[in-house]
Amino acid sequence: MGNREDLLDAATRCLYDKGYGRTTARDIATGAGVSLAAIGYHYGSKEALLNAALRRALEAWGDDLAASLAPVGRAEGTPAERFAAAWSGVLGSFAANRALWSVQFELLGLIDRDPGLKEMFAEASREARLALVELFGDGGVGDDQPRRLALGALYQAMLAGTAAQWLADPDSPPPAADLVAALRALGTTLAT
Repeated sequence: MGNREDLLDAATRCLYDKGYGRTTARDIATGAGVSLAAIGYHYGSKEALLNAALRRALEAWGDDLAASLAPVGRAEGTPAERFAAAWSGVLGSFAANRALWSVQFELLGLIDRDPGLKEMFAEASREARLALVELFGDGGVGDDQPRRLALGALYQAMLAGTAAQWLADPDSPPPAADLVAALRALGTTLAT
């Protein structure tokens, strides 16, 4: 492994251990066993390196979640039962990825100060919306891209909101079956 990869690994560890705002270039360089100058040489800035580390961590989480939920998509049962099973998997992923969720919420407070971070978050958000539609179902919208993005935005809001509740109180998010019941109630309300 070279210095570039060592820096990325060290930056990822720092994100999890210290958060985005408290991580210094020296923390990363020391963790990678390289000079401070290596950050500039390989990434241009500490922020660009941390953004790359965050992007990689989010992609890894998404890949892990998709792999763990793949059997749910092929499982027997109603769409609601498959949704509940998938949502249970998401709830379980929070505990395994607490530091990643904490960093993401920290970054929301910093996003306006760093255009690169804002751009990276916006791009990741668009990609996440479409990926969430693949995980949870397209709700019958088919290939209609604007509707897929809107449905993905709803899934993303549910995910982020539930993650925020879980970070504050791990016992507070509703179980998957209760969430399905709440969504059905909302559907009934909107249908009238």
